[in-house]
Amino acid sequence: MLKFVKHNLETISGVEIYPLLSLLIFFIFFVALYTWTYTYKKEKITELSNIPFGDEESEIKQ
Repeated sequence: MLKFVKHNLETISGVEIYPLLSLLIFFIFFVALYTWTYTYKKEKITELSNIPFGDEESEIKQ
């Protein structure tokens, strides 16, 4: 099965750039996600982590 796919990909000119481009997009995405997570404000993280323990009466009224 892989032989059929490999043969078809070899006939496309410039196909060797796609694995590099995919790796670059993958790497940039996770570096950006890590940076965003690392620089997130501690107060906001604390606020979001306390949401499950919030006031139940205010949730019922909404």
